[in-house]
Amino acid sequence: MFQPQVNRIAPGMPVQAYQTFQITTPHDTQLKAACEQVDCQARRYGWESAIDESTPLGQAQAAYIRTQAGRTFHEQKRGDGLTVFRFEAGQRCFAEHFTRPEIYAVRDGDWRGNPTGRARTHQRPADWVEDFGEHQLRLVDQQQKG
Repeated sequence: MFQPQVNRIAPGMPVQAYQTFQITTPHDTQLKAACEQVDCQARRYGWESAIDESTPLGQAQAAYIRTQAGRTFHEQKRGDGLTVFRFEAGQRCFAEHFTRPEIYAVRDGDWRGNPTGRARTHQRPADWVEDFGEHQLRLVDQQQKG
């Protein structure tokens, strides 16, 4: 397998002076996701489902929508015999969505290694962003102090 050579700037400080902030996603993992997590267009704008109630499948689908779906809709019969259910925006659609999880990691060191072995994983993206921001402020303060 071809591995491209990485050109790196030589670090100006020892590995102990660095901290690495990293966001990764496992390649082989998918999780069920809510409409909000995947920016579902049906949830954002609403959607229509045209159901043919002349078939057993269509009758079952229409019955489910009317009695069990738990979603807000308006119903209209079309001239071609189909029933159109218009679902309002802001509610969960009928699709099954998936996403890949993200891992928000922070560890001591850089590409040369982690000399202390210290590493942590944030549970929420906002916590990782806050940690990164605080680290940047510490660097600015140290630079200003000389």
